[in-house]
Amino acid sequence: MAELRANMVLPARREQVSLHTADGLTLVGELALPDETDPQATLITLHPLPTHGGMMDSHVLRKAAARLPALAELAVLRFNTRGTESEAGRSEGSFDAAEDERYDVAAAIEYAEFHDLPSRWLVGWSFGTDLALMYGCDPAIEGAILLSPPLRHARPEHLAVWAESGKPMLVLVPEFDDYLRPAEAATRFADVPQAKVVGVAGARHLWVGEPYVRRVLDEIVALVRPEAAPLPDHWDGPYRIDAD
Repeated sequence: MAELRANMVLPARREQVSLHTADGLTLVGELALPDETDPQATLITLHPLPTHGGMMDSHVLRKAAARLPALAELAVLRFNTRGTESEAGRSEGSFDAAEDERYDVAAAIEYAEFHDLPSRWLVGWSFGTDLALMYGCDPAIEGAILLSPPLRHARPEHLAVWAESGKPMLVLVPEFDDYLRPAEAATRFADVPQAKVVGVAGARHLWVGEPYVRRVLDEIVALVRPEAAPLPDHWDGPYRIDAD
């Protein structure tokens, strides 16, 4: 039995996918599914700011796809928003500062619906939290998990839509975040009664460090698939180690 480590990739069915937006673009993505069972819930991930290096392979999202299909029977859909490039390829179009990215969010939700992926949750990180708040309160979505929300583009009216929906919202805020720290986050999200704001001691905006990644993944699973929580810290089965 091996202790779970940062670059460990557990078994899953992984396939490259293409998402098609209403404005005619093709986006690059990957779907990771449990290796031998049907998924019990689905994470649709929205990555950090592409102009600052954010992409579908940003480490927390990559590690979610590497571990959670095996550990929690989750499907994990990752993709590059318009104009964003990763090892999997470059999505068509160009960055539009959270405007036309509305079509990217819709395309991901539609893909999950069309492929009958169950119990769909948004997981946004940094810029991705703005996309989730602005465009993700869709009837096909159960709720949202927000990592390091800067609230740079999302406005009070977007929060009001979520408040009215009553959909669950988990807001994970690093103690030493560069943009929004726990006390201010509690104030800013106060108008969303169902939002649970959790300050994470010692963490920073990029969630660098295996203990912080594990905390994020544990919090996600506790919300979307509580019967699989807490996640184990060891794995008894095959795995590979990412070169990165």
